[in-house]
Amino acid sequence: MPELPEVETIVHDLRRRLVGRVIQRVTVILPKVVAAPAPEEFARLLAGREITGLGRRGKYLLVDLAGGWALVIHLRMTGQLVYSAKARTFPKHTHLVFYLDRGALRFTDLRQFGRVHLVPVRELDRVPGLRKLGVEPLGPEFKEHEFISRLQRSRRMIKPLLLDQAFLAGLGNIYTDEALHRAGIYPERIAAGLDAREARALYRAIREVLAEGISFRGTSVQHYVDGAGQPGWFQNILRVYGKRGVPCPTCGTPVERIRCGGRSTHYCPTCQPRI
Repeated sequence: MPELPEVETIVHDLRRRLVGRVIQRVTVILPKVVAAPAPEEFARLLAGREITGLGRRGKYLLVDLAGGWALVIHLRMTGQLVYSAKARTFPKHTHLVFYLDRGALRFTDLRQFGRVHLVPVRELDRVPGLRKLGVEPLGPEFKEHEFISRLQRSRRMIKPLLLDQAFLAGLGNIYTDEALHRAGIYPERIAAGLDAREARALYRAIREVLAEGISFRGTSVQHYVDGAGQPGWFQNILRVYGKRGVPCPTCGTPVERIRCGGRSTHYCPTCQPRI
């Protein structure tokens, strides 16, 4: 699933290509990807609207439109949002195409889990999941002392807690595994059991790994591509995620995989001791 760095990269790519463009028409190929309103109304409301801005909240991509409307797009597991300068034949699993006054934007999704909402900006909180998002880990509202205080109040395992979008917005399996490794924290540790030094290290590791993920244009281990259809590079420097049996780059111990909170989890048993 595209996480914060991947969605941020897509937003950055598409912003310079889409802002100022006008949606001339929309073709809905797979109706179920349009969560609201009904597909016919969706296409009617979008026709003739100018794209005025792009942004991100957690793993959601937000497209601002003239007239006080917004597209809210969640790519889920395998969704892709790619701009083409020329409208052409689109690849298999393309479910939605926005034809612009210059080029086209297509939504492609192999697993068909992604969803698109069109809502008035004043009603963004109606989108399920969006209104419950926690703080942005790269934003000024993500403060170290508040993060530590929240950890100290939680009896949950640290990895499932970090994956909870109501706790932090945008973290997923890849960057959580990488942050926990950098901080030297075993994924099944109870959050309240972390001491102040460990909590500070985790705070720094989260911000560091997300910033690096953006600078390397995201992680392409399966389906992710950027807004131009190109893969990211962060997979080339992953330390533990997807590295079962590979020597840890810090200590040389083979990386192990467990199930933590129902999710496949990679860690180094030496760098991240159970304690």
